Amino acid sequence: MAHVKRFDHIGITVADLDSATAFFVGLGLEVEGTGSVEGEFAETVCGIPGARCEIAMLRPPDGGARLELAAFVTPDHVPGSPTTMANELGLRNLSFEVGDLQAAVDAVAADGYGLIGGIGEYENSVRMAYVRGPEGIIVSLFEQIG
Repeated sequence: MAHVKRFDHIGITVADLDSATAFFVGLGLEVEGTGSVEGEFAETVCGIPGARCEIAMLRPPDGGARLELAAFVTPDHVPGSPTTMANELGLRNLSFEVGDLQAAVDAVAADGYGLIGGIGEYENSVRMAYVRGPEGIIVSLFEQIG
């Protein structure tokens, strides 16, 4: 029996909800909603007594799976590694197809976010780059070619 009906969202905990939201909106995601979660529900699901977090739910233009950004108000967040690399265990990257890879890379660079390596091309089918986004989040941007 299959338990999963559909892929709904990915959740990422951030320290600065506003700058993380602005980064992903700059890439083309839209804010679907914002709010806060606290009380028995949050404490039970997170397993953290006194948990309270602010959230922003973002959706891609195609209506696919969403991105939930959460910033804990209480207790304070626990820092992760801002220099995580693709071979470290855990969330590897978020990947987005873009219409013009160079324009997308230039746009995030204008906001202070840079490439981890360079722009690569795979078998004349895609061009891809990893960008280090806010709080060290690795964002894969790719463009279909030929």
